[in-house]
Amino acid sequence: MTVTLPAAVAAPAAPVADRRRRRRTALLYAGLVLGLVATTLVAGGSGQLQIPVQEILGSIAHRLGLDVGPVPTHPRGEYTLWNVRFSRIAMAVVVGASLAVAGAAMQGVFGNPLAEPSVVGVSSGAAVAAGAAIVFGLRFAGDWSIPVCAFAGGLVTTLLVYALSRSDGRTEVVTLVLTGIAVNAVASALLALLMFLGDTQARESIVFWQLGSLNGSRWSYVVVVAPLAIVGVAVALACARSLDLLALGERSARHLGVNVEALRILLIVVVALLTAAAVSFCGIVAFVGLVVPHLVRMVTGPAHRTLLVASALAGALVLICADTVARTAVAYTDLPLGMLTSLVGGPFFFWLLRRTRRTAGGWA
Repeated sequence: MTVTLPAAVAAPAAPVADRRRRRRTALLYAGLVLGLVATTLVAGGSGQLQIPVQEILGSIAHRLGLDVGPVPTHPRGEYTLWNVRFSRIAMAVVVGASLAVAGAAMQGVFGNPLAEPSVVGVSSGAAVAAGAAIVFGLRFAGDWSIPVCAFAGGLVTTLLVYALSRSDGRTEVVTLVLTGIAVNAVASALLALLMFLGDTQARESIVFWQLGSLNGSRWSYVVVVAPLAIVGVAVALACARSLDLLALGERSARHLGVNVEALRILLIVVVALLTAAAVSFCGIVAFVGLVVPHLVRMVTGPAHRTLLVASALAGALVLICADTVARTAVAYTDLPLGMLTSLVGGPFFFWLLRRTRRTAGGWA
């Protein structure tokens, strides 16, 4: 005997699940925003010159025209807070958000949680261009010469990878990945050649640039990178629904009206823009684009609109924390930021590999 439940009994299951998902997403957003505020205050007060939280809040209030709370009592406190630390924190927010969103977009395009922006050669191309500027002493744009070269190198390398992998009007994911690996290998060889040609100071500068650092960040740099990051994140968010459909498979996405080839081209350009803008001023910061989106996906699920927003917030939070450790862990020393993110990202990558093999038998 078969018993059929009335529609009124079976229907509420879906709305309840939707409410739970929205509640979980709202809690995640609130937690990330509160975490950003808390880490900003901690980072602003940490360093050789300690600034209490109440003085930081008072300084912010006075900048907003409110006569509330104390201002930094140290003669250099106000200058250090606004011209050194807050500019560095702002750059960490922009760079972290850019790399995390670029990683999430790449993982959506490739359909693989291990994809990251370096797959299309952005970082290696930027490193070669920055290395050339250092070795040959290019000064066509003054202090901006190295960032300009790095930005252009990252974009050109990405376009080269895409052009080489395109055939018969289509670009296959496997071909794109293999082409990216080949171009990355050539870029590594060129970078080694540049280090051979350069003097000791040039070699040290190239190595330091490759390790990544937010040391020397200025508001003028933030003003350049932030608009590029905003445009890239906005375009990625506009493609969120198409990425959700692409996750069903290329054939299914095409049947549902998605122009897969155009979507892939657009998002690769967006990833190149976000990554090149991020690394041009702070060097290569590894594993943020890999680790952050995957961790967020484990909480939010595969829906890309939520994933992209949460990845941007989480990427900013992670990079603020990493940079605070980089400049405070060792007195009078600024540790390389890329080294710290790699120390965390490497073990996480290994854990992810082991976990996937244990639960799903590996990647097909």
